[in-house]
Amino acid sequence: MNSKHVVDLYYDPFDFGIDDDPYPVWARMRDEAPLYYNEKYNFYALSRYDDVARALPDWETYRSGRGTTADILFAGIEVPPGILLFEDPPLHDLHRRLLSRVFTPRRMLAVEDLVRDFCARELDPLRDGDGFDFVRDLGAIMPMRTIGYLLGIPEDGQQQIRDLNDKSITVADGSGDVSPTIFQDAIAMFAEYIEWRATHPSDDLMTELLNAEVEEQDGTRRPLERTEVLAYTAMIAGAGNETTARLIGFMGQLLGDHPAQRHELVADPSLIPSAVEETLRYEPPSPVQARYVARDVELYGHTVTEGSYMLLLNGSANRDAAKFTDPDRYDIHRTGGHLSFGQGLHFCLGSALARLEGRIAFEEVLKRWPDWEVDYDNATRARTSSVRGWAQLPVRTS
Repeated sequence: MNSKHVVDLYYDPFDFGIDDDPYPVWARMRDEAPLYYNEKYNFYALSRYDDVARALPDWETYRSGRGTTADILFAGIEVPPGILLFEDPPLHDLHRRLLSRVFTPRRMLAVEDLVRDFCARELDPLRDGDGFDFVRDLGAIMPMRTIGYLLGIPEDGQQQIRDLNDKSITVADGSGDVSPTIFQDAIAMFAEYIEWRATHPSDDLMTELLNAEVEEQDGTRRPLERTEVLAYTAMIAGAGNETTARLIGFMGQLLGDHPAQRHELVADPSLIPSAVEETLRYEPPSPVQARYVARDVELYGHTVTEGSYMLLLNGSANRDAAKFTDPDRYDIHRTGGHLSFGQGLHFCLGSALARLEGRIAFEEVLKRWPDWEVDYDNATRARTSSVRGWAQLPVRTS
């Protein structure tokens, strides 16, 4: 790993210059250092498809319980129970079974018309203008409205929650620093809603969580503690907002840059789900998964010892030429899958909702605007600890 030809190879998840376009660095890592080590932050990284696909489901070696984002894992912040992303079996399995009953196909089907209405409400007033912003006008609004509706949070409180969530996960350039109260701050914003919903039940996720029971390992059942309800609610709200907003931004960018493929979607909207999948492969909103190494593991002739930190670069794996033909080409007709929703027991529980929101968003956009150009001079990146993508992506439509 320390041979001369890789001395100048450097990857840093907190470096904005790398984050703007990590793919050249990741390509070199796949070729020159498939097991990469960063001395500054004391982490290893796997970048090849086969390695990442093998490691993601291997929870006995690569643990999530100490945090799955680099900033939280490296800082050693204590993770409260109920944050499913940051749990290992057996606790993870108990909590996932509970939440699987929340994200049912029936509920997702019922949400489709609602999502379409949210899109129309945001997009229709913009039709007579000369452009709009894929993130500010759609990506930051529709997923927030959808998850807010599912949770039972009134619209007048949804933007405040999104603003607080953005503030809590925004990072400074070159810094892995994270607030030690990040989880308490996130959970606290929902306390008032939970207390109100406890005495005003409705057909929403908060009510279901308040009434839910967890089956313990010994077979006994108990209601969720209030702190667990708060943690679940904060996790669903955060995950349901941020990644889908970045997906919509990336798809707006890529279809703006590939007009021939965009026109195919206009002519045949049935191709839009395939375009969503290719966008997820090509620009995954969550491209880096952090893990704690729970036991020694041999990789490329090196022993990664128990207690080490490992980054699983699913964004890099999605561009591995050993798995994908011409991987740096955006192609809405591509088949073959991707690792953007993870693998194994941590496969994204909200994947069906994200896919539905992405599909409907672009069905509605393409009905109104078959053509647009990205205004890169006024586009800005989001700088968060857990996802990458656009904070603003304005486009010109005339």
